[in-house]
Amino acid sequence: MPGRARPEEQAAILERVLARIRAAAPHGVAVFDLDSTLLDNRPRQARILREYGASAGLPALAGLDPGHWTSWDLAEAMRLAGLPPEEVARHLLPARRFWAERFFTSAYCRDDEPLPGAPEFVRAAAEAGAVLVYLTGRPGRMRAGTLSVFRRCGLPLPLPEAGRVRLLMKPEAPLDDDEWKALAAGQVSALGEVVAAFDNEPAHVNAYAAAWPGALCVHLDTDHSPRPVEVAPRVPSIADFRR
Repeated sequence: MPGRARPEEQAAILERVLARIRAAAPHGVAVFDLDSTLLDNRPRQARILREYGASAGLPALAGLDPGHWTSWDLAEAMRLAGLPPEEVARHLLPARRFWAERFFTSAYCRDDEPLPGAPEFVRAAAEAGAVLVYLTGRPGRMRAGTLSVFRRCGLPLPLPEAGRVRLLMKPEAPLDDDEWKALAAGQVSALGEVVAAFDNEPAHVNAYAAAWPGALCVHLDTDHSPRPVEVAPRVPSIADFRR
């Protein structure tokens, strides 16, 4: 996997994106994933595990915070919060069930926070003339909570049909994220020339680079699924959206 860009390289990559948007305005399209790309869902994760700890009588989890989430491994977060290994093993399955009932809901996604620089960069992209597309694997039932985070964080809000800001959410159908994003890429292409796309998942950003060879596709080096997929060599990786 290519290394993460240094701060000065990151700033240059983001400026290149804005330059491409200006050159293609008003028809250029910029695509942004949400979880672990524009938004940090670790506060949501931490809240869920704290609530599980309270319900299960596990005081060690009361102090769990976003910093205890270093990967997609719920067991690791529990261990880092101070739960003994034998207790982690005993509670892992019920904690996963508790998590699954809450994670993909509007009530809990309201806790999400923006990655550093994300609202400012997305607003800059809009001001440069981009058609903005938020393309997420979140199901449609999370729309209200997602929009509440956009309002709180200052991210441009999706407009009515045919507007210049779109929110494409996964339909309530048996699609995994790979299938949904491949399907949605066709919808995005119909909106105009895709000039930039951002995603934290290597498989997704690689697919975007293949689908839109003229676009500057950028990997967010935050977290991603444990699948052994390497970021394509021509795709740069950045930490966040600070310029």
